[in-house]
Amino acid sequence: MASQNVDPRLPTTSVDTSKKSSDLSKHDASCHSVKKRLQQELMTLMMSGDKGISAFPSEENIFNWIGTINGAQGTVYEGLTYKVKMDFPYNYPYTPPHVRFTTPCFHPNVDDRGNICLDILKEKWTALYDVRTILLSLQSLLSEPNIESPLNLQAAQMWKDQVSYKAVLHEKYENDVRKAKKL
Repeated sequence: MASQNVDPRLPTTSVDTSKKSSDLSKHDASCHSVKKRLQQELMTLMMSGDKGISAFPSEENIFNWIGTINGAQGTVYEGLTYKVKMDFPYNYPYTPPHVRFTTPCFHPNVDDRGNICLDILKEKWTALYDVRTILLSLQSLLSEPNIESPLNLQAAQMWKDQVSYKAVLHEKYENDVRKAKKL
């Protein structure tokens, strides 16, 4: 049975009998296939009507996207907006994109460099996921962190006291927004 995370265009043997021109041809075909998939995902995302998420390729490079996630209503993140950067590999969707917050995000599963601890971006990735799935998962993660696997220990320890957590979160967010405006 074929795995959904194995690129069917890759050779199945360990012996490389192809020539450089053949490799380049395969690479070009692979890039075209990934570009086509990403264009389809952009259309799907634009047509979805999902509230609080969006993403677009940055600077005319379909492999690099900037996403926006709004905190869900009724959560401590309500009213806050975060940017994420998504870098897609040439073997996407068989390999997950590299995703990180570019807006500082005080959260149990996000470190101070914006790296995210989310299983679907690592070992639980499947080629069935898409940009929309990633953004919705991140939006959900904001209000439902996995405090058993924290990247930010301070945020994880504070999470149980939502009043204190919200106060710290909003103070940090406002400070980060002010700093960004000065730059």
